[in-house]
Amino acid sequence: MNGAQAQRTGLAWRRTALASAACTLLLLHEAASLHWGRALIPVVLAATTSVVLAAIAHHRERTLATTDPRAVNPALPAVASLLVSATALSLVLLP
Repeated sequence: MNGAQAQRTGLAWRRTALASAACTLLLLHEAASLHWGRALIPVVLAATTSVVLAAIAHHRERTLATTDPRAVNPALPAVASLLVSATALSLVLLP
């Protein structure tokens, strides 16, 4: 993968991490208006998702720019997908 493609991929992951952080702030506001309690669980999951997505962005951009694109570990995006699913489930299952 050439440098421009790697940079675009990294930037896309960074935009995704930024959007996740914005959603985390919205969930934090909602949890504060509900007087915390169990409403804090989705906030913690969403914040963890944002951190994982930012780490993936940094790792993928660096790896794709310097090595073979097939060397990127597919487990990191899988972890992010699981965290997003856990956050969504906690929003649905918690009152």
